[in-house]
Amino acid sequence: MKIARFSHDSRIAYGILDEGDLVVLAADPMYGGLDTTGERVPLADAVLLAPVIPRSKVIGMSRGYYLSESEKEDQEGGLDRRLEPQFFLKPNTTVVGPNDRVVLPAASTDVHGEAEIAIVIGKIAKNVAVEDAESKIFGYTVANDLTAVDLLKSDDHSARAKSFDGFCPLGPVIETEFDMEGVEVSGSVNGELAQSGDTALLRHSAAETVAFLSRCFTLLPGDVILTGGLGRSFPVRDGDRATVTVEGIGSLSNPVIRLG
Repeated sequence: MKIARFSHDSRIAYGILDEGDLVVLAADPMYGGLDTTGERVPLADAVLLAPVIPRSKVIGMSRGYYLSESEKEDQEGGLDRRLEPQFFLKPNTTVVGPNDRVVLPAASTDVHGEAEIAIVIGKIAKNVAVEDAESKIFGYTVANDLTAVDLLKSDDHSARAKSFDGFCPLGPVIETEFDMEGVEVSGSVNGELAQSGDTALLRHSAAETVAFLSRCFTLLPGDVILTGGLGRSFPVRDGDRATVTVEGIGSLSNPVIRLG
C-alpha cells in the first residue's frame, strides 16, 4: 500500500494511492489508522509533500552497507569487529518533500547527496527485540541524505554538515508493504546516473537497526531512519536536479539552488 501526504484545495491530508487517485484518509495514519473519508482526489490535482514530518528526529546510519562482497565475508567470518551499527542525527527541519528546493548553504562549497531507503516508524519503540521490531515499522520511503562534505572534514563530525534546512528530502510516498532484500537504489543528477547498487550489501536488516536504536533512545511514530548510502555519494551544484529512485517505492526529485 502506497500512502502519500498531499495538499489540495488549501488543505493538507493523507491518502492511499489507488491508480490515478488518492483515497483520502480521515487522519494521520501513524496516529489515527487507515480509516478513509470516502473522498477521492485525482493525483494530478494534488501536490505531493514530504510523506512525514518527524515530530522527533531523523536518524542516519553510517556505513550502512559493505563496500564489497569480500568485506561482507570478512565480517560474517568474524574478522570485522565493528559489529554494532553506527549512526548520526539530523533535525526534523532538514526534511523537505518532492520537488521542494534544496538550498545550498553559504557556508559550504561542496555538498553531496546519497540515495537511500528510509524507514518510517509507526509505533513507540523502546528496548525492542529484533523479532518484534518489524511491528514498529509503518513503512518505507525514498531519501536523499545531503552532506556538506567540506564542513564534515573541517569539523571532524557530522553535526553541522548534515543539519542544514532541506538536507533530507523524503518522498514521494510511504510503501507499507516493502521487502528490502535485493532492491535497486540509484541516484542521478540532471538525468545522468551518479550512484547505484542494491541492498545485497546491507550491513544490518531493518529489524536489527530498529532494535538497536530502540536501545539507545525511544523511537516515536513518524521518526525516520536513513539506512545508508550504497557506494560513493554524488556532488550537487546550483542549477542541478537530484533524483533518487528506489525500486518498488518510486522516485524523489529536487531542484538544487544557491541563493545570493
